[in-house]
Amino acid sequence: MSEQQPEPSDDRFDEFDEIVAEQTERDPDLAVIEAGSRTLRAQAGAPQSDPVPALPTDPELVKALREVEQELSTRWGETKLEPSVRRIAALMDVLGEPQRSYPSIHVTGTNGKTSTSRMIEALLNAFELRTGRYTSPHVQMVTERISLDGGPIDVERFVETYRDIKPYVEMVDSSQDYRLSFFEVLTGMAYAAFADAPVDAAVVEVGMGGTWDATNVIDASVAVVTPISLDHTDRLGGTTGEIAEEKGGIIKPGATVIMAQQPVDAAQVLLKKAVEVDATVAREGMEFGVVSREVAVGGQQLTLRGLGGEYEDVFLPLYGAHMAHNAAVALAAVEAFFGIGAEHARPLDIDTVRKAFASVTSPGRMEVVRRSPTVVLDAAHNPAGALATAEAVAESFGFSRLIGVVGTSEGKDVRGVLEAFEPIFAEVVITANATHRALDADELAAIAVEVFGAERVQVEPRLDDALEAAITLAEEEAEYGGAGVLVTGSVMTVGEARLLLKRG
Repeated sequence: MSEQQPEPSDDRFDEFDEIVAEQTERDPDLAVIEAGSRTLRAQAGAPQSDPVPALPTDPELVKALREVEQELSTRWGETKLEPSVRRIAALMDVLGEPQRSYPSIHVTGTNGKTSTSRMIEALLNAFELRTGRYTSPHVQMVTERISLDGGPIDVERFVETYRDIKPYVEMVDSSQDYRLSFFEVLTGMAYAAFADAPVDAAVVEVGMGGTWDATNVIDASVAVVTPISLDHTDRLGGTTGEIAEEKGGIIKPGATVIMAQQPVDAAQVLLKKAVEVDATVAREGMEFGVVSREVAVGGQQLTLRGLGGEYEDVFLPLYGAHMAHNAAVALAAVEAFFGIGAEHARPLDIDTVRKAFASVTSPGRMEVVRRSPTVVLDAAHNPAGALATAEAVAESFGFSRLIGVVGTSEGKDVRGVLEAFEPIFAEVVITANATHRALDADELAAIAVEVFGAERVQVEPRLDDALEAAITLAEEEAEYGGAGVLVTGSVMTVGEARLLLKRG
């Protein structure tokens, strides 16, 4: 154990335990997920708290939420796009430009956007700013996408916001070639809810790309670009440089760009864009970064270099080097938001920074949801994300045997994802989630057999059966609890598994 690693009696651990204890257990009932009639042997050791929102106990509110979800489901889904901001700009116009009533931090990139956004939000909250956060997709419940003051918007407010803007949505629908999409309506709802709160700052995650993404009607003073890799290549481009062209569209004149470590071609594109619009750039590894990191109980202990100085002994209750880099990016973004590095040279208050990072959660991202055997959920869905997850699992958990449960979406580089996990999976259980975007289990299994060999592949089309099979394999073939299960491949797969395992 490192000398820097805090013991369980450390005050920071006590504070984190208090934060965790304040969360409430949820008991959701989402019709899309068929849990099966039997009980999964998966309740042992599950966390006692849950940052994912619960359904209300009022059946009328549940009914109202379902009605909103049903109406939203009639619109274009998130995979069908007409690349422009014309419709969302028209909606903002008739709503009175709510997105211009608060300063914002805009987050794009390929991997790490949601975790970085959650860290930024935690830091701003710790410095007593009222925040709004908009992220996607959700893990279990659509209300997760819109957060106020660090917590998901409550169902009543979500429904009211939808009903408030619905007449204006219909007005825009009637004047455009295409109706507003599901994502565009949710974006409008988020911006309206933030203005109504009102918030002191908004943290907004891009849905896809940047230039024509529905979120890109804000003029953010800070533009964050997390690591860019190949994903959505049919829409964004076939190289990281081409993808950077789209993502760089969020960089506005005079803004500060917080740039994570990037492939060379992506970095060149982003730097060129910054020069064109007279934006200031802070680069990970140059102006800020991770000085040191050590594995700690329940996460990792960091020393970060920010724009204003070093921040030592920062405990982050998330696993993996990629999460440490996300933390460095988030810290620099908040420093830039407060003018540090430009107007001021001093660091942020270290105790406040420590408290903020110790409070961070990121559901479905390297999240432990049970013990004996340990079950970890991670929403990695592209090769770069899968490699980061594989490295994090190998570093943070001493598994003697790891069983994978993989369910992916159509249109992804599933071979690349499976190849990233092949070195750490003893066996893999191939499955599918319950959404229409899920890749057929047999189709995925055919690729898995090519990567792993037939003897290491099991197919269970139903996710509950897949979880049962993986837990059984881990229990039967490992000694003294040294085995684990990693559920991955898609946010939807992870969300459904999370719900099933917590129902237990």
